[in-house]
Amino acid sequence: MTSRVRRSGRSIVGKLAVIAAVSTAAAMTTAASGQVPTAQPAIKSVTSGNARFQVLSPTLIRTEYADDGHFVDSSTFNAIGRGAFPEPAFTSSSANGVLTITTSALTLKYKEGSGAFDVQNLSIQLAAGASSTAATPWQRLTCGVGALCEAEDLSYNGLSVASDHTGYTGSGFVAGFQNAGNALTAMTEVTAAGTYQFGIRYANSVGGDGQNTTRTLSVSVDSGASQTLSLPTTASWDTWAVASVPVQLAAGKHTITATRTSNDSGNVNVDSAAVTNQGAAYPAASARAIPACGYGVSCEAESGRATGSGIVATDHPGYSGPGFVAELNQGSSLSERIVNVPSDGTYALNVRYANGVGGDQLHQTRTAVVTANGTQQTLSFPVTNDWDTWGTASVPIALKAGTNDVSLTCPDATSCHVNADTISASPTGSAAPQPHLALGGYRRSLDGVNGDNGVPPTTPGLLHKDGWYLLDDTQSALYDPASHAVTPRPSHAGQSYQDGYVFGYGHNYKQGLSDLATLTGPPQLLPSWAYGVWYSEYIDRTAADYENTIVPRFRSEGVPLDVLVTDTDFKSPNTWSGWQIDTAKFPDPTAFFNWSHSQGLHNTLNIHPSILASDPAYAQAQATAGNALHQGGCAPAAAGGGPCYTFDWGDPNQLKAYLDLHQRMNQQGNDFWWLDWCCDSTQSSLAGVTPDAWINQQYATNSAQAGRSGFVISRAYGSLQSGSYSGYAGLPTGPWADKRSTIHFTGDTSSTWSTLKVEVGSTSAESVATGMSAISHDIGGHNDTTNLPGSETYQSGGVAKQTTKLPDDMYARWIQFGTFQPIDRLHSNHSDRLPWQYGAAAKASAVKFLNLRENLVPYTYSAAQQANATGVPIVRPTYVDYPEEAAAYTTAASEYLYGPNMLVAPVTTPGTTTTTSVWFPPGQWTDYFTGQVYAGGTTANITNGLDTMPVFVKAGSIVPSVNAVR
Repeated sequence: MTSRVRRSGRSIVGKLAVIAAVSTAAAMTTAASGQVPTAQPAIKSVTSGNARFQVLSPTLIRTEYADDGHFVDSSTFNAIGRGAFPEPAFTSSSANGVLTITTSALTLKYKEGSGAFDVQNLSIQLAAGASSTAATPWQRLTCGVGALCEAEDLSYNGLSVASDHTGYTGSGFVAGFQNAGNALTAMTEVTAAGTYQFGIRYANSVGGDGQNTTRTLSVSVDSGASQTLSLPTTASWDTWAVASVPVQLAAGKHTITATRTSNDSGNVNVDSAAVTNQGAAYPAASARAIPACGYGVSCEAESGRATGSGIVATDHPGYSGPGFVAELNQGSSLSERIVNVPSDGTYALNVRYANGVGGDQLHQTRTAVVTANGTQQTLSFPVTNDWDTWGTASVPIALKAGTNDVSLTCPDATSCHVNADTISASPTGSAAPQPHLALGGYRRSLDGVNGDNGVPPTTPGLLHKDGWYLLDDTQSALYDPASHAVTPRPSHAGQSYQDGYVFGYGHNYKQGLSDLATLTGPPQLLPSWAYGVWYSEYIDRTAADYENTIVPRFRSEGVPLDVLVTDTDFKSPNTWSGWQIDTAKFPDPTAFFNWSHSQGLHNTLNIHPSILASDPAYAQAQATAGNALHQGGCAPAAAGGGPCYTFDWGDPNQLKAYLDLHQRMNQQGNDFWWLDWCCDSTQSSLAGVTPDAWINQQYATNSAQAGRSGFVISRAYGSLQSGSYSGYAGLPTGPWADKRSTIHFTGDTSSTWSTLKVEVGSTSAESVATGMSAISHDIGGHNDTTNLPGSETYQSGGVAKQTTKLPDDMYARWIQFGTFQPIDRLHSNHSDRLPWQYGAAAKASAVKFLNLRENLVPYTYSAAQQANATGVPIVRPTYVDYPEEAAAYTTAASEYLYGPNMLVAPVTTPGTTTTTSVWFPPGQWTDYFTGQVYAGGTTANITNGLDTMPVFVKAGSIVPSVNAVR
């Protein structure tokens, strides 16, 4: 068969895509526009002093606190749809100094007049399945005099937590200070007015600007006048020093902020901060300030104070929060501060733990000593199956009304040797509070992942098994949909301000995803052709290659093709950072694009955000940018061509210069762009907007306004400078806007079976964490690991080289996986990805499944429409539809729903014939290939040759036949 040209539906679909892109578009200009964001429609509010609550739905309440009483009604870059919710029913009442707001799904309580939201004054209660959940969504750390405050526990703007250098305390450090406006803020409280010292523990080595010199930040108290904090060089990025300045503090609460202003050089990492009395030493890690743990609430062990050998780790799955405390060996301890204990009495202290084979090679019941209010108890930890299995141990402890410090110590050589995940205090005899277990998670990319070390760490997002989430929008910039202007949040004169959305969906995960889509914008509906078959290779291709060899071979082999991706080598004068199409390879670009469109194909070109001084477009770009482009920070491939420059997309002039570079290639017929924001130090200094989301929206909006596709394929959720090439740490502004504009390509993975296995679970995990629906893996993986000789030769640095290839079974299984993914994009780094480059059985399988993908386009497009309408993504774990089925959670890494009616369990093990264990949700499920029927609630071993895979259709559903010809 040949690939069809779907002319009959293209114009309608294109219009729908443009409408969707424009309706959810974010800002195209910055605060320089002078526009003031407009207010959203009025929403019923409950105000208590300086706290305001807006019930948006029964499962979503906005919580806002402003010490100065100035609340914000404007849209933000994240929250663009507050006015789109139907008015919900709720009640509010005040009694005994407590405001109570009740909906059909949750109850929120706030102690009136108690100030900014924290563990002690705001709580929620809801049902998550058959269990009840109590939670304290807002965490605020007070950095008391003489306490060490880990930077990762403080508020920060334009920065991110990292752990890629040694010698830090806590779970990491705050990295960057590369842009003006980057800031770290500590809250403190002093009992007496006077002069104190504010200090930070920092590292300062060779920065991204190539300099190794004393750096500066500016320190201010309550947004007042600032003073310079000088930070001399340290021996390396693994070496830490302390610097401080005196600060004048009146009695009471204060915010102290270290900011990189336009007059500062920044480029440092900060490990911790502290307020001390004059002349006092900088506090040790053992003096770490710890956040409060509410009574009756599950609290993270890693938020406590670990001493001795105790460290924060993430190398075992199933933990709650950002990690767990490991290496609790002899002489170590873990301390927590329990607050809001209702009265003096005996309570249960609960520890969620794992107890596998210890470093002493023993696998036995362990013990620890629990101390509270001068009394001690022995807590026993029975063995768990392994370090990936978690149990809960409890012991009675005597607590006083109010606040109690509780410690767990390990006095003996055989004591402890456990990992601690959560700690809680609850009534004796009651079940321990549910842990806040993330369902899914996100990261900027899977670059460099080979899967051999298991599932890579991710940042938790929306869905949690105990049914709640706080979307902290405090730092998100204001956004005006009418003018497309982004402006900073209004100043609150150094006073406390909080703006966050408390989700209380329980186990109604679809409602949580729907609330998220209404609040932050739905996942974008792409044109139907984007859900077809993509061909992409990182190899030097020419127009003649496509016109005379590649596309004709697709046709003659009966393989469909919808999207043609041209990787970076098409560019001139430099294949990495050039801004012209190389006419030696594409003699007439316009003619090439016209030919491609006549073949029913759509095109994307790979772009890197840097430019050489030798580029013919450089002079105009630098002039448009006001001579502000920065030299250096380019990938080696670009830097080899001479002086190279990068951009700051937060500067309107530099952003315009960058976008202008695309225009000539756009005019020649390119349909959309692939921003491979890989290895160049282009960045965005715009505060309150996640850099990836910011530039991705510029591409999408420009494209939509020009009548093209209205989206970009790019990385998401972070930035190169703060999330790193493969970083997973989330930014304070969150992952919420990218889904409105972006196909998220997950980066350069390695071609291994274990990587394929990771990708099976990562699509659905990312989808339910962020609401993103259009996720695209390199089908086949990017980096070769097998060294099997391929079928082509190519030139690299003047040397002829041969492509590589996958083992036939791995190739066939990866193609099968891609058939049931939101985007099916074949890609590689100089490695064969075309069916006719493989053996007969693998080729036949690939041809079959690529045609099946094409036949499934109507079904996939319908699922994408549903995602756009409801927020429920195309690929999702089975627990989204079957939340009360325990197996839906345990099988989330190996199977998923593709749209509402298809269950998919991709093969991830070698062999031409394999057996895969599949759990079937309630109902009846029919094997898509054999017609065999399986009962829901059962598990079966499914055997497949290379010609089939485990795919099942829900009873009563209509999906395209596997043998359909379109």
